[in-house]
Amino acid sequence: MSAANTPLWISEQQIVSLMNLPGAIEALEHGLAQQASGAARNMGKTHVAWGHSNLHAIGAAFEGAGIVGTKTWAHTDGGACPLLILFDSANGQLKAILEAFALGQMRTGGISGVATKWLSLPDADVLALIGTGKQALAQLAAVAAVRPLKLVRVYSPTPEKRRAFVERARAQFDIEIVGAASVEAAVADAPIVTTVTRSTEAFLPASALAHGTHVNAVGAITQERIELADDVFARCTRAVVDDLDSATRLSTEFGRAYGARGAWHEVVPLCDVIARGLARDALDDITVFKAMGMGVSDLALGLRLYSLASEAGLGTLLPQPRREAPRLT
Repeated sequence: MSAANTPLWISEQQIVSLMNLPGAIEALEHGLAQQASGAARNMGKTHVAWGHSNLHAIGAAFEGAGIVGTKTWAHTDGGACPLLILFDSANGQLKAILEAFALGQMRTGGISGVATKWLSLPDADVLALIGTGKQALAQLAAVAAVRPLKLVRVYSPTPEKRRAFVERARAQFDIEIVGAASVEAAVADAPIVTTVTRSTEAFLPASALAHGTHVNAVGAITQERIELADDVFARCTRAVVDDLDSATRLSTEFGRAYGARGAWHEVVPLCDVIARGLARDALDDITVFKAMGMGVSDLALGLRLYSLASEAGLGTLLPQPRREAPRLT
């Protein structure tokens, strides 16, 4: 078998060397444009829960690129090991396996960057970041990649975690970054708000948000998770999601706001925002982007990374798995 047909294992370190957040945002916009045209299609997101843990699987098909693939991971108290697996859509052969921690952070941060680029005020320079977990730095970086941030206010309910995050963020960004004593103090008059928590109770009411605020709601991706109060949607003039099917099935917040009154038609996929040029306008009050996670996003980055790794001669060659089951004796 030629090296060109031999599958690759692409490591976290190689992924970080090949792509940064601006590159991820560009790849995501291209993938979303493919989705809007019908050239890329999502596999329905699925998960199963046990205790405090969840097993997830998402995927997509990029017909023009000849690649299909899935990302799967088990989110447990003891950690996770996410992997993105790419297959040739014509013959089913394995093309690559990508370690997907950094890819996932770039995807989750990058998709918020895309939404912020299209839905926030063009001169927005203050970000309120609610949550200081594993995804928080990537969220900050993605917003900073598309808006001229001068100030970031950070809130976490644990003061020690809040202070530690502010110190880490200050070391990486040439932006004024401060801790806030409450959610309300963090979001006061902030034109961009990103929530990236594992909360099971709403903590962000409409009364805390200034007119014209854009909200990236990133944390609540399963039914038991909630971040936004119901009244946020009463003021929401633009509700956007990465994947409408996942939001319909798994977002309690959107289900209450739109499903309960049969108004899912008011919710717009992000791919349509890009394809139809539906940027924020002067009539918008609160805009909300709900990131559920979807295969098109992961595959958009995976395809770009696979191409870059192949061009650079990076990745470990793997044996091609058998395409037929061995005979049993």
